[in-house]
Amino acid sequence: MRVLRAGDAALLIETEAPHRLHAAVRALGRTEIVDVVPGAGTVLVTTAPGTDLGPLGKLLGGLPLPETSTAGGELRVPVVYDGADLEEVASLTGLTRAQVIERHAAAEYVVAYLGFSPGFGYLTGLDERLHVPRRDSPRTAVPAGSVAIAGPYGAIYPSSSPGGWRLLGRTTLRLWDPDREPPSLLQPGTRVRFEAGAADAAEPRP
Repeated sequence: MRVLRAGDAALLIETEAPHRLHAAVRALGRTEIVDVVPGAGTVLVTTAPGTDLGPLGKLLGGLPLPETSTAGGELRVPVVYDGADLEEVASLTGLTRAQVIERHAAAEYVVAYLGFSPGFGYLTGLDERLHVPRRDSPRTAVPAGSVAIAGPYGAIYPSSSPGGWRLLGRTTLRLWDPDREPPSLLQPGTRVRFEAGAADAAEPRP
């Protein structure tokens, strides 16, 4: 890991395991740490004004990481696999539609970080045979609940928005609800399993 200053009240830590580091920093319970935000290969730690970043940086730079992160629990996502790009993904990968569905549902995913829009989780763990590029022409509107893939990531659109990811299916599970606490069902470290079948809402397991 490499620890860098990010202004007067934050540290940016470069790491190959951002969600595991995120869980380890959260577990410290340090009062001077205001927020911990994981990215694709970094974790941003913001602190209270006046915090001495030197000692904190040394602490975080040598922090042992858990083997796995279960901070976000597990979420089962029922999916109807009837996405508009399912046939094209099958063509790009040389698989049948059934094989695309089977491989997508068989994988074990972990939320690496949130971004793009509120509650939009970037899921690692996608089967390598399903690594396909984004669409050349993004859609102006992708419905909420769309289950999609792009590059090495999987995702579920938490709300209707433009997007260029390949759509495999849909779920009725509401990923983002501003009246819920927390509003997002997905958090860094959340384990996600997709289940082919009816798209009825499922319950997250702690």
